[in-house]
Amino acid sequence: MIIFKGITKIFQCKDRFITALENVSFEIEQGEFLSVVGKSGAGKTTLVKLLTKEYDPTKGDIIFKNLSVSSLWGRDLQHYRRKLGVVYQDYKLLYDKTVRENLEYIMQVLGASDESAQRDVPKVLDIVGLEGKKDNFPSELSGGEQQRLAIARALIHRPEVIVADEPTGNLDPYNTYEVINLLKKIHSLGTTVVLLSHNKEVVDALKKRVVTLENGRIIHDNPKGKFIL
Repeated sequence: MIIFKGITKIFQCKDRFITALENVSFEIEQGEFLSVVGKSGAGKTTLVKLLTKEYDPTKGDIIFKNLSVSSLWGRDLQHYRRKLGVVYQDYKLLYDKTVRENLEYIMQVLGASDESAQRDVPKVLDIVGLEGKKDNFPSELSGGEQQRLAIARALIHRPEVIVADEPTGNLDPYNTYEVINLLKKIHSLGTTVVLLSHNKEVVDALKKRVVTLENGRIIHDNPKGKFIL
């Protein structure tokens, strides 16, 4: 489904060159649950920004269903990005809007009809367990609930892939497993899930494929791996 082909990303900082990723190659199968792990600075977030085309690779390419991501622009890029739902550690919620309005706003941006919003918003809130909080503002939610709302925002446009970049980094153990169980539920519905994490306990408990990055390179790719750094 997604192929990273010889990806190298080099950043220039004044007169210095920093290699964030070096010759990274791996594939993600449709319907897979994959964890990408590594210490801070290993290249995990760079990988996400290349996948969403916030960055272009210095060398190599990303192939999504036979499409070269590097070649996408304009409407084609917008159409591609709608196939991805990205969840960040810092939630990125709209704090002046209610839970329901946060989801409706995303649908409006994507050009969905009011009828679609009325149909889909309650369904997604039910999936993430926030149907009883639809009229609350994000500031009235716990950290775990705010992250579930962030996941709902990523889900609302029915993406083929959910990319969760350190989604439990700010959460306590209880809310961490609540969010991970939600990602497992979404995966069970047929969505491909890519989890980027440095949480050893979470990754080990999943018993799913683990790709390990170190200094911008893949050092392990295990079908039922563990966090071994």
